[in-house]
Amino acid sequence: MTLGDAYRAARAQLREAGVEDAAFDAQCLCRAVSGRDPRALPDYELTQAQEETFRAMCADRARRRPLQYILGEWDFLDFTLRVGEGVLIPRSDTEVTALEAARLAGAAPGEPVVLDLCAGSGAIAAAVARRVPRAHVTAVEKYDDAMRWLCENLAALAPHACAVQADVFGFEHTLAPASADVIVSNPPYVTEEEMRTLEPELVFEPRTALEAPDEGLRFYRHIARAYRAALKPGGALVFEVGDTQGQAVRAILTENGFSDICVLPDAEGRDRCVRGIAP
Repeated sequence: MTLGDAYRAARAQLREAGVEDAAFDAQCLCRAVSGRDPRALPDYELTQAQEETFRAMCADRARRRPLQYILGEWDFLDFTLRVGEGVLIPRSDTEVTALEAARLAGAAPGEPVVLDLCAGSGAIAAAVARRVPRAHVTAVEKYDDAMRWLCENLAALAPHACAVQADVFGFEHTLAPASADVIVSNPPYVTEEEMRTLEPELVFEPRTALEAPDEGLRFYRHIARAYRAALKPGGALVFEVGDTQGQAVRAILTENGFSDICVLPDAEGRDRCVRGIAP
């Protein structure tokens, strides 16, 4: 089988399976198995082992297992994260939150203290640590499976950052008052109703990293209330939010005494990040 044949067969198989961007996924699988772009080298002959691996990967994707899990890695900003079962897949939606947290940390004097709550793969923590090397970044994650990926990614990408296994519902009691410059979080925020309408790939991701009670707002309410005291005066709280939650989270920050609150859009123009400043 040539690489061009493999690409066309994969594209057809994935289209039949209902994969939204079958051409892109087929190209990624070709590159993963051969290290080559099928558009540039369509006549490259796959070995028998490569062909067998490729067929298995295509079958995996056709049953709607996420492409990121099949590849075992995914790009975020200017670096690549290792990912797999048990951790939320990093998405470009999160980049605006990571960049805003890094901007605020970079504007803080001295050696700013940054907390990344519900850290998952470590995408935000690594982004901040790499852009602001003088920052002391702590990534907090509750679940064992996600912790494995978090520790692996920080060790490879931001070894001066620290990973802590803890529940954000309680971790606040370990923090000294007025000790953090920036607290950032991409918490679970999908409602139970929304979970029933999500694409099949989401079934493979940890539900605990996606769904939240209280109309998806439970984590925002708790963090805004319980972690405000840990922020220095003028410190920042930065959230990723669902694209319909911007105003609700703005109201939560207002209720908890935050000022200079703004809602930032993602690359598609949808509400994606809410930032507030501690009094």
